Amino acid sequence: MNALVSRLVLGLGIGVSGLGTLVVGQTQTPAALPKDIDPQSYSRLPPVKRDDLKTDDDKRIYDMLAGGEGKTVTPTGPAAISLYSPKAAEAIQMLNQYLRFHGVLKPRDFEVAILVTAREFDQQYEWSGHEMGARNAKVPDAVIDVIKNNKDALRLSDRDTLLITFARDSLRVHRIGPDLWARTVEMFGQQGALELATIVGDYAMAAVMLNATDQHVPPGRPQTLPVAGAH
Repeated sequence: MNALVSRLVLGLGIGVSGLGTLVVGQTQTPAALPKDIDPQSYSRLPPVKRDDLKTDDDKRIYDMLAGGEGKTVTPTGPAAISLYSPKAAEAIQMLNQYLRFHGVLKPRDFEVAILVTAREFDQQYEWSGHEMGARNAKVPDAVIDVIKNNKDALRLSDRDTLLITFARDSLRVHRIGPDLWARTVEMFGQQGALELATIVGDYAMAAVMLNATDQHVPPGRPQTLPVAGAH
């Protein structure tokens, strides 16, 4: 559970404020935060305190996201934000746990799909956690560079080209053509193709949620995605 929550919290980002052009590698400072951003959560929603939750079941969900009773949920990121709707937080966590630890796609495929989603939403928070996750999962630097800089994926391996094309088409043209679907099923099986779409949808859902709350990257966490107007 601890590993899941840690990676889930790191995994989701945002890039939609008017704070100017990003210098890659910069970090956010409290003085630069808009007035509606909480200084602890770095979003529009202050951190949920366990004692403020109304029911024992909501407190159980809090403890699940925190990694155990007596622990505190990290104040930034999707877990913290989702606690404003505890039942939704539980469902989101269970879906992410299944896809990450019990799905049929390999960890490196999972990370490639997330990076494409982060890139398509220009999400610094998501990207900053999962660029490192992708490297740890042995995703080649060339694949990360193609995604980060919106390059053509045709010179990569068939596997990575397929993953990137599937995720990009899902988010750019909002459909998967019959040939691409057939190749995806051939590569990953029917379950794998469906779970690939679900991974993209999972992180896109969180992206929209984080966009709405204007989640910023906290101090000390580098912004490595080249996005104009990001934070």
